[in-house]
Amino acid sequence: IQAVPTNIITGFLGVGKTSTILHLLKSKPEDERWAILVNEFGEIGVDGALLQGQSTEESGVFIREVPGGCMCCTAGVPMQVALNQLLSRSHPDRLLIEPTGLGHPLEVLKVLAEQQYQGVLSIQKILTLVDARQLSDPRYTEHEIFKQQIAIADVIVANKQDLYQQSDYSKLEHYVLKNGQPQVNILVTQQGSIDVAYLEGASGAIAAGTDSHEHHQDHGQDQQRSVLDRIPIHTRGYVQAINRGEGFESVGWRFAGDQVFSHAKLFAVLISFDAERVKGVFNTDEGAFAYNMAGDSITRTDLPDCHESRIEVIAMQISDEWGRQLLECVF
Repeated sequence: IQAVPTNIITGFLGVGKTSTILHLLKSKPEDERWAILVNEFGEIGVDGALLQGQSTEESGVFIREVPGGCMCCTAGVPMQVALNQLLSRSHPDRLLIEPTGLGHPLEVLKVLAEQQYQGVLSIQKILTLVDARQLSDPRYTEHEIFKQQIAIADVIVANKQDLYQQSDYSKLEHYVLKNGQPQVNILVTQQGSIDVAYLEGASGAIAAGTDSHEHHQDHGQDQQRSVLDRIPIHTRGYVQAINRGEGFESVGWRFAGDQVFSHAKLFAVLISFDAERVKGVFNTDEGAFAYNMAGDSITRTDLPDCHESRIEVIAMQISDEWGRQLLECVF
């Protein structure tokens, strides 16, 4: 395994990182093998299930998930273990890394630049997705992680352009000029639609250095992240997990595969959540679907299959009522 072209695709909560990766996979040459390392803030991984629901190893797409907060925490061990396993299994022609929207991209880059990956990985363009409407909210513009995501980017992908006002473009240009790299490229698009050519070329962030910042994430038990995906779902039919950090909270559930949800009830419950981010995959009476809610919009995507239903909710403050409401949607 030598000089694998490697791209970090980062961005804050709900900007469309996973949708962008799904779009890029449509342009993957048929004879290439691509590896995807996905990181989620919540303890219950959903992105991996979503990507696997629309891509297979038979088609040359290999996926490894690291749930439970910033994957570079604990000296980068969770990330290194997952990355090494993924590289060994896939022998990829390209590696895409999607850190959690609340992860620390400078720390991720620092791990990738370590000696053990010299000659193995070739760090190429770093893409940061943004929703330009967020530039009016100091919760984003003053957040250290948001600033890091802008500072590290070679390409700023302003997603959801169909929802922008003219002032949103001006605010984005001003913010990037102040906080971004000198040669950063700003791309405006919607639904994560970008050309695979934007992945090509060396990253300017490597040349600028990878000085990191200390950070802390409350993961609870150190082992929790590695076992939640494997523990059996007992007679109550679900597993719940909570995580906190960077001013946000998350709660997630895994539901037994034989539980079928009412699509109509489920949709009504999801849109009622007062949350920054809702993402889930569910078996319903109308089929298997992925649900994705960010801000004022929710989308539903058909899935060919769903082994078990999963959901993660990220909010400023989680509610004890959400679990009960979800269970009331089960037939």
